[in-house]
Formats: sequence, structure tokens, C-alpha cells
Amino acid sequence: MKLGEIIKELLEQHEITQKQLAESLDMSPSALGNYIQCRREPDYHTLICIADFFHVTTDYLLDHSAASSLSHDEELLIHIFRSLSEDQREFYLEQGKIFIRQNAKKESSASARGNNSKVS
Repeated sequence: MKLGEIIKELLEQHEITQKQLAESLDMSPSALGNYIQCRREPDYHTLICIADFFHVTTDYLLDHSAASSLSHDEELLIHIFRSLSEDQREFYLEQGKIFIRQNAKKESSASARGNNSKVS
């Protein structure tokens, strides 16, 4: 995925406009538009500012997974988590734990069914 596509995705997730992001980063909307349309690439400082604004790493923005074994979806989960308030984070983690318990029960149930069929 290209930098412009990733920025566009982040804008949609945060429900802000290019103009709002440009103002927040103290840059011209046209400069940001060039990054989003992949006509130009931001300098190092600007890349860091964009990453900080969205609470993601520069590797995430550059879709660079070689430095990390995380997939894009895993990076997105981290991004979502970092964007939440403390209360929301606690709730998010509790929901994740519920999914883990449900999956463990399903695996345990499937394993028990498999063992029962072998005994018969």
C-alpha cells in the first residue's frame, strides 16, 4: 500500500478532512494533497509529524513490515488502541479477552469431538 493510500485511510478512520489535517500540521492543503495523490513524498520531519498525529509509526505510514513481523491489520489494531482514551482501552482489551476465551472454548470443544470420534 502506498503512503497516500495509507494517509487517506487514516483520514477516513479519524473522520477528518485533508484540510483539517493540513491545518493541524501547519502545512498547505496542496502539499498534503500531493502526498495523498503520490505526486510527492514528505520529508523526514513531515513524515514524523503525520505519524505522531495519527499515533502510528513511520514504518506503518511507509507500509514497511520488514522491521516488524506485524501485518498491516495488526498495525491497524495497534493504531486503533493508541487512539483510544484510557477507559476505551480497558474496554477494548476486555472485548479482546472475550474473543480469546470464546476461541479457546471452540478449540477445546472441537478437540473433544475429535477425540470422541477416535474412541468409537
